[in-house]
Amino acid sequence: MERSQDRPAVRRKAMEIAVTLLFLVFGLVVCWDNHRIGASWGSDGPQAGYFPFYIGVIIIVSSAITLFQAIAIKAADNEPFVLRGQLKMVMVVMVPTVVYVAAIDWLGIYVASTIYIVLFMRWLGKYSWIKCASVSIGVSVAFFLMFELWFKVPLPKGPLEAALGFS
Repeated sequence: MERSQDRPAVRRKAMEIAVTLLFLVFGLVVCWDNHRIGASWGSDGPQAGYFPFYIGVIIIVSSAITLFQAIAIKAADNEPFVLRGQLKMVMVVMVPTVVYVAAIDWLGIYVASTIYIVLFMRWLGKYSWIKCASVSIGVSVAFFLMFELWFKVPLPKGPLEAALGFS
């Protein structure tokens, strides 16, 4: 009997069609935007969007060919792209990372990074809270010193840094 995590989450044909459609839309955006700024040959040579426009055309043509090939994939060749268990492992990392990136805007990179490292170490690594806290705070302090004080590279800051006079 097949376990739930061994069943396909997505098959090859569906993934190839989805990715091809994304590239097709990307090519259309490239063409549209470069046509908007000028994609013809002017009296003094090519306009700013001339070469990028034709790169977009190449992307569109390639995507269309790939789309037809993906649609033509037969059921026998439509192997799993990713299994449910594999997809779950990817999502365990991806979802917290997306939340982390979104939190940077509100909390600043240092506080968001501290929370992210603590939760990841505790949840996935099963480390003690003291190890999680010391590593995450140590990493964030080291990055703060390195980027803000030594390299003078300002990174996104939140309310804590503002309260400490670093904004």
